[in-house]
Amino acid sequence: MRVLVSCGEASGDLYAGALARELRALAPDADVFGLGGPQFVAAGGRRVADYRELSVNGLFEVIGKIPQLAAARKLILKSAEATPPDVFVPIDFWGFNYRLAQAMTKRGVPVVYYVSPQLWASRPWRMQSMREIASRVLVIFPFEEAIYQKAGVPVEFVGHPLVELTQAAASGRQFLEARGLSFPAPTVAILPGSRPNEVSRILPDLVAAAGIIRSTLPDVQLLVARAPNLADDLFEPLHRANLARTVIVEGDTDTVLASADVTLTASGTATVQAALHNTPMVIVYRVSPLTYMLGRRLLTVDTFGMVNLIAGSKIVPELIQHDFTPEAVAREALSMLTDASRAAAIREGLREVRRKLGSVGASHRAATAILKVAKRV
Repeated sequence: MRVLVSCGEASGDLYAGALARELRALAPDADVFGLGGPQFVAAGGRRVADYRELSVNGLFEVIGKIPQLAAARKLILKSAEATPPDVFVPIDFWGFNYRLAQAMTKRGVPVVYYVSPQLWASRPWRMQSMREIASRVLVIFPFEEAIYQKAGVPVEFVGHPLVELTQAAASGRQFLEARGLSFPAPTVAILPGSRPNEVSRILPDLVAAAGIIRSTLPDVQLLVARAPNLADDLFEPLHRANLARTVIVEGDTDTVLASADVTLTASGTATVQAALHNTPMVIVYRVSPLTYMLGRRLLTVDTFGMVNLIAGSKIVPELIQHDFTPEAVAREALSMLTDASRAAAIREGLREVRRKLGSVGASHRAATAILKVAKRV
């Protein structure tokens, strides 16, 4: 059994790893190979190319990665020629994976798109492209199923893999006290993203916001979740600020979120993680002005944060582009830290989001669906 997988960012690597484990449990002889990262490799995947050389966000920012993207695509296609796959499983990362899916479809390889890209949020005409290349789409958000059905795309809601993957390594008290912090003190988590260009645009203003919060609540303490494989200089704004009672934590975002009273987070997968830990949050995001100007016109939704999209209403604040200022972030965070009724209302909304994300076992259900398409179960 040969399964070609392709993911292009940290969250995709996490899902690819969980999927590889389930595929190998169901089909022990399976050769699961393709574009991945450390999570994929740890689960027994055979990495042909590393996504960490390709990860970037923005319509124009990707231009600088074109040589690396082309080289990775060439490596994957060469590997697929040497080891013809029984099924191709792209994980999000539409711009890169769509062309691979076209190539696989021409070779008669079925395509099961897992963790579908958010085609419904912008440029919905790409649904036609999805219909042309996908034997089946496995969606992880409940509202997506009806959208794909309406577009005539074979679809199945399998639930969100983070429901089973989101687990704190220790209690909040243990985690904080082990790092010299106080358990009763108000704790703010900072999650600036996993891509270098995200962190460079987002972290400085989050650090500035933390300073404002500290000026109002002097005993506040900070946990900064650092994604793996980021350069040290990206965190220089944090070091320059020299804020007391600040700890940088690498590779344990779940325990950071579980230990925090409020999270300041870049829009993305981390918002779902925060929801699963029932942690109130302020969602922020910023891209280049040109990317924002063009991308905003293509959007068909009026909210950015996935948590709000799942909830069907804006249960947590979003501060995007020009609205993302240190003062605005601090104002929202301080409100959540000092207004118990607002924090409670947000947590109630997050519990409803958790309910909508489905039960544990999403990765197993996805693996089963993939093997069915590949005619192995």
